[in-house]
Amino acid sequence: MIRTVLFDLDGTILDTNELIFRSFEHAWERKGWPMVTRERLTPYMGGKLHDMFRETAGVTTDEEVEELIGLYREYNWAHHDELVRGFPHAREVMAALRAAGVRMGVVTTKIRKTSEMGLALCGMAEFIETIVSLDDVEHAKPHPEPVLKALAAMGVDAETALMVGDSSGDLLAARAAGVRSVAVGWSIKSKEHLMRCEPDYWIDDIRELLDIVGAAGVERV
Repeated sequence: MIRTVLFDLDGTILDTNELIFRSFEHAWERKGWPMVTRERLTPYMGGKLHDMFRETAGVTTDEEVEELIGLYREYNWAHHDELVRGFPHAREVMAALRAAGVRMGVVTTKIRKTSEMGLALCGMAEFIETIVSLDDVEHAKPHPEPVLKALAAMGVDAETALMVGDSSGDLLAARAAGVRSVAVGWSIKSKEHLMRCEPDYWIDDIRELLDIVGAAGVERV
């Protein structure tokens, strides 16, 4: 029986795609560089900003990477509330899960500040017991450390937990931690890409999660 659901944030319960793209574009514009296409950025979505900039900008020094991240966050924080939205029915499903006695946490590669900003903005913070962010781990997803840390913080077993995510990092981290995984069909990544990670479940509507955990039919607040 599933007693705990761990959610990724960006691309899973929070629609931040446009904000992320524009934040990258802002960094490129401020540097005066030729713009990188969104198609070029998409494969790296869901990963660490450090890795994304190293791969797409070709920078090699920590100083260059930190400068780009600073420019990225300059735009990201200023336009966060304007561009971030919860995905349809996400909050509704979280309310139903809580009503069914299912506990929830977040495992993300975002920093804690923007994780908390997004959850508060979209009215989801009240459902989340624990957040494991990039600030809290030595190894980010796809390493199992963030998932294992969330389980430990909540005092729950891997066998009774699910990890819901939109990227290969989410699915691989779940598997490595011994947690069943749910891939989401609204990911900006292709279904073919995600299915290579062999998720335990695939959903095209977040409300399908209620059937997986046995919470279908619970009154949604």
